[in-house]
Amino acid sequence: MLDIKFIIDNQQYVKDALAKKGFDAANVDSLISSYLALNKLKTSSQALAEEKNRLSNSIKSASAEERPAIIAKSREIGDELKKEQDELAKRQAEFDEMMLRMPNYPSPDCPIGPDESANVVLRKVGEIPHFDFKPRDHIELMELNDWSEMERIAKVSGSRTYAIKNDLAQLELAIHMMVLDKLRSYGFTVITVPALSKERPLYGQGYLPFSRDEIYYMPADDLYLSGTAELILNSLRADEILQENELPILYAGFSPCFRREAGAAGKDTRGLVRVHQFMKTEQFVICKNDVAESDKWHKKLLAISEEVLQDLELPYQVLDICTGDMGAPKFRQYDLEAWVPSQNCYRETHSCSNITDWQARRTNLRYRDNADGKVKYVHTLNNTGIATPRALVPFIENHQNADGTVNIPVKLQPYLGGKKIIGKNVKS
Repeated sequence: MLDIKFIIDNQQYVKDALAKKGFDAANVDSLISSYLALNKLKTSSQALAEEKNRLSNSIKSASAEERPAIIAKSREIGDELKKEQDELAKRQAEFDEMMLRMPNYPSPDCPIGPDESANVVLRKVGEIPHFDFKPRDHIELMELNDWSEMERIAKVSGSRTYAIKNDLAQLELAIHMMVLDKLRSYGFTVITVPALSKERPLYGQGYLPFSRDEIYYMPADDLYLSGTAELILNSLRADEILQENELPILYAGFSPCFRREAGAAGKDTRGLVRVHQFMKTEQFVICKNDVAESDKWHKKLLAISEEVLQDLELPYQVLDICTGDMGAPKFRQYDLEAWVPSQNCYRETHSCSNITDWQARRTNLRYRDNADGKVKYVHTLNNTGIATPRALVPFIENHQNADGTVNIPVKLQPYLGGKKIIGKNVKS
């Protein structure tokens, strides 16, 4: 959510900034008109309420002859006040909805463009593998090594679900443990969180009102299934006023995640790339309201994820995401994409975002500044630590051997009991 006073005082800046995200400038004018009309109605309602109270208080001291007229006038004003209060509630709801739909301003340093075609590759790291044999895709590798039950699980749970087993299941857990250990070494608090959420946190995180069709909802319980631990962590301290010395707060959240993938019809329907349920370790940071401070943490989160991919010995590229391709909450976004041999391209494994105070305004999360004692909204940032099974796709494809076995990088070996290689053809 944005600051309405800032919007009114900087209308052209706001229009120009949000236009870079494809947001219609006319919506800014509508928002301001709604706010001014709302304030006018609040002033009018307050005046009526004060007049009604004045009349009510004057009844006792009025003469018997004056009282009927005063009571009648009080009732008349009360009826008028009720109509205005009903109209005020309606106008307030309309204004709140408009505010909730206002995207964050993009950083002036973002590439400007309408879609992913304008994203900028900042760097490529690692050597793309060149096999002296015909490489298999991840589905073939799973079938060869008896690592999955893809067809059987589809009968039980439907499409875009997965069941992996044996070495691959242990590999999935090992990667998460390696990442959680890394994050803890950097001062993050490791925390497991539920995948269940009430509705308000979805507005706080920014899923709503933008992406309702992507979210699983359970009407009998009035609960939603979370698509990321960020959703839960962003509201964990909602409505609190922190002390500045409590910041930064660093969370390494681990949770099951659920996404309907409603907008991905026909995309990656086979295998492990787009599934409805997955496991994710999420980096989440709460820091001071200072762009330089949150930019520092943004770069730190990105560096940690690059370390993860380097530890997994995966070739990858870093993208600076353009204004038209980043989501509504984002101020600045970097993506990491690992090389997928079977698709001959890089595919996203991490998304690293600076949200500034946009989420904090929606969750009412603040802190008291040591310097001036003022209460300010915090900045929040998030980044994937690792998400599986998606990350398993580039992992087993890049590390495969001619016989279908898969090599285990040195940094990961301690988490798999020292194994250097996995697969059916590994000699015992």
